[in-house]
Amino acid sequence: MASNMDREMILADFQACTGIENIDEAITLLEQNNWDLVAAINGVIPQENGILQSEYGGETIPGPAFNPASHPASAPTSSSSSAFRPVMPSRQIVERQPRMLDFRVEYRDRNVDVVLEDTCTVGEIKQILENELQIPVSKMLLKGWKTGDVEDSTVLKSLHLPKNNSLYVLTPDLPPPSSSSHAGALQESLNQNFMLIITHREVQREYNLNFSGSSTIQEVKRNVYDLTSIPVRHQLWEGWPTSATDDSMCLAESGLSYPCHRLTVGRRSSPAQTREQSEEQITDVHMVSDSDGDDFEDATEFGVDDGEVFGMASSALRKSPMMPENAENEGDALLQFTAEFSSRYGDCHPVFFIGSLEAAFQEAFYVKARDEFTVLYEAELPTLRKLLAIYLHHDESVLTNVFCSQMLCAESIVSYLSQNFITWAWDLTKDSNRARFLTMCNRHFGSVVAQTIRTQKTDQFPLFLIIMGKRSSNEVLNVIQGNTTVDELMMRLMAAMEIFTAQQQEDIKDEDEREARENVKREQDEAYRLSLEADRAKREAHEREMAEQFRLEQIRKEQEEEREAIRLSLEQALPPEPKEENAEPVSKLRIRTPSGEFLERRFLASNKLQIVFDFVASKGFPWDEYKLLSTFPRRDVTQLDPNKSLLEVKLFPQETLFLEAKE
Repeated sequence: MASNMDREMILADFQACTGIENIDEAITLLEQNNWDLVAAINGVIPQENGILQSEYGGETIPGPAFNPASHPASAPTSSSSSAFRPVMPSRQIVERQPRMLDFRVEYRDRNVDVVLEDTCTVGEIKQILENELQIPVSKMLLKGWKTGDVEDSTVLKSLHLPKNNSLYVLTPDLPPPSSSSHAGALQESLNQNFMLIITHREVQREYNLNFSGSSTIQEVKRNVYDLTSIPVRHQLWEGWPTSATDDSMCLAESGLSYPCHRLTVGRRSSPAQTREQSEEQITDVHMVSDSDGDDFEDATEFGVDDGEVFGMASSALRKSPMMPENAENEGDALLQFTAEFSSRYGDCHPVFFIGSLEAAFQEAFYVKARDEFTVLYEAELPTLRKLLAIYLHHDESVLTNVFCSQMLCAESIVSYLSQNFITWAWDLTKDSNRARFLTMCNRHFGSVVAQTIRTQKTDQFPLFLIIMGKRSSNEVLNVIQGNTTVDELMMRLMAAMEIFTAQQQEDIKDEDEREARENVKREQDEAYRLSLEADRAKREAHEREMAEQFRLEQIRKEQEEEREAIRLSLEQALPPEPKEENAEPVSKLRIRTPSGEFLERRFLASNKLQIVFDFVASKGFPWDEYKLLSTFPRRDVTQLDPNKSLLEVKLFPQETLFLEAKE
């Protein structure tokens, strides 16, 4: 029966090999196999060419990643210089039944449970969801995979999924249902910013962090790891809502209070203590986070001595170490590394990048492929994308001095690295610096690469890692061990450059296609914007025209009403028409209108001319708009004195007049 310390080592190795991050699940699988590491690994990941062999049984565990066969463009290497050992079948191949995986898929206000074998593909899940949700597969985006987006042809077994999984479906091309505003509210929440007030329990310090609603819980925990140095696996949380059931869930869906939410984080105890406590009390599953393989914990946190884990013998410290122990600032540590390297091996050596590993990524990778192509062939731009070479130094290796002095400082190697690589270095001699690099390695390259470096013996150092940046990940092209030659080192560097050049051409093609799509979209958006502006201008012009017409119509109506009121008042003020037979002289006037009609009326000869004007105005012909003319002789009657009588102006006993509009 393995001791507690051995069990913790077995647990760490088992999780690194299988990718199972849930500690309880890993312990259950190991207990089912009586803590036999090889049997437990084969029970989860059956090997096509044989069973893994373990150090615990007097055999060796091969590195699970970076098989040279998977990189045909790389130069052939001897087995002694490879970072990995081939799996040699020594027992009969073990067949196992496919695992059954449970998926809970959320789509809007529905949950669909899907149970499949791990030999099925992602596309088969979508076909089942198509029947359940009535959504075409082509319109469906299946999200929630802890490894990022996956293809429909991906086999579930290759994702190393736990038994229970939570996914969600997005349909950006389909309109939301009109009967519910849930999707609209979720989209609004995704665009909101959440203020998380996080208290670090051990040091009683508060951090105010802003996250968008589309950020995941896992991203929050990784940011907290950067601030507190508590690995995600060891974080103990308080304050998450009960609806936050998965670290891949975005904050908008988790039920956090908006705009501020308070959380508390502390360091979790070791796995052995956790198992003892779990037998006494069941704690909230959201209080302890399982890592997605993005942070590596030093074995000392589990109570395991690094010398036992890595099989290294302790040695006396050098008087001038390459790097200070427990180096907090990576830039200062690399300045000392460069100075000490120059003092030992001379000034002819690769130019080591001074800064953090993240800064080296930025310097090496984050340039457009088209820009780098222009630099390579036109020599106009100041920066270009390069490969990243990580040199891992170890003072206790017998190969270190030979590798540094004869190969790493060779002029041909120095020149080639300077032209095509960003070179970053780290010293693994001290256990604390080794653990820190493994944490960085786990975060940027995954647990498989970290486990590969972790299992390297001291005499296999130094190591040279060749890294190529991709859009979604950083790929380790090659791991070169210290027992090599200048020619072989140069050959492997050139092979990596060939792969990089081919990838560069693909990136240029992808960027051109993406830029073309973006240009088309920009043109469509601009045309749509101009169309909207034209429509808005037409609408505004029409509205102005209608408003002006309404205003003029109102004025016209007011004028007509005013004229009608004047006409009625004049009509009422007219004296009564005298009879033909009257004691007083009577004048009979016949007035022709512009339309050809005649107005006839009798007036007393003593009536003033103004009464005639009022009579004409009462019929709709105001004297300020029309003039009254006589025929023989032709004269403008409206120019005469209106206070004179008809007799005085010679409109007696009868007269024919006609109306004419004034100019």
